[in-house]
Amino acid sequence: MFRKALLMAVSLLVMGQASADASLLRLATTTSTANSGLMDMLLPKFTAETSIEVHLIAVGTGKALRLGREGDVDIVLVHARAAEDAFVDAGYGTDRADVMYNDYIIVGPETDPAGTAKSNTVAEVLQRIHASEKPFISRGDDSGTHKRELVLWQSASKSPDGSWYREVGQGMGKTLQIANEIDGYTMTDRGTWLAYESKLDIQILFEGDPPLFNPYGIIAVNPERHPDVNYPGAIKLIKWMTSPATQKMIGEFKIKGQQLFVPSVGNAS
Repeated sequence: MFRKALLMAVSLLVMGQASADASLLRLATTTSTANSGLMDMLLPKFTAETSIEVHLIAVGTGKALRLGREGDVDIVLVHARAAEDAFVDAGYGTDRADVMYNDYIIVGPETDPAGTAKSNTVAEVLQRIHASEKPFISRGDDSGTHKRELVLWQSASKSPDGSWYREVGQGMGKTLQIANEIDGYTMTDRGTWLAYESKLDIQILFEGDPPLFNPYGIIAVNPERHPDVNYPGAIKLIKWMTSPATQKMIGEFKIKGQQLFVPSVGNAS
């Protein structure tokens, strides 16, 4: 009886491994890499070199990691290091690698009623917004951007509350549009800002403080947890994304003449 059960378990495991389509890779990544156009530039080149088609799912970091935990994707590219480490430590992910980083900026109305442009640090920016109670629009969606925003409020020793603080549960593009409509402040990644800037009246008011830097990591979903994932394809993408040639492409990718992402591997900028 035990032998029969063991053989059945092995058979199911083999069937699960065989069910993964080696020619298809499911990648959950953040809206910032999709909105910026970076993935549209990179992934066709990966497919041309490997014959692996990539199904891109652009969501917030929290949702991307949940898809990984459920085995609904094969690999994730996200930006929330503490959440990434927890994902790996819990056995859901493996082979994590640094890929690149970009930065966040604070944007708001040209009149800057909270006086944020006078600040020397992002903590001071948030303290000024908190004191003025001028509208601040938060993504409120458990994305990497939302997670970082909450860390920055904590670092500023302020709790965002009250009617001036509005969590909209939307992606970055929609959050920017809402901030624009009500002359509010928000924090955005630079790539999405450049993609939407021409449609908005709000402006960059603060940038360049180190706490606003934003690293990205790529993680394969653990095949021991989900045997049906395309783990070999995930490893190929990790190696490809961190290769000198791809790192160079990442460093050369620009919108309106501005570099959006800085490669993390070696000196491939």
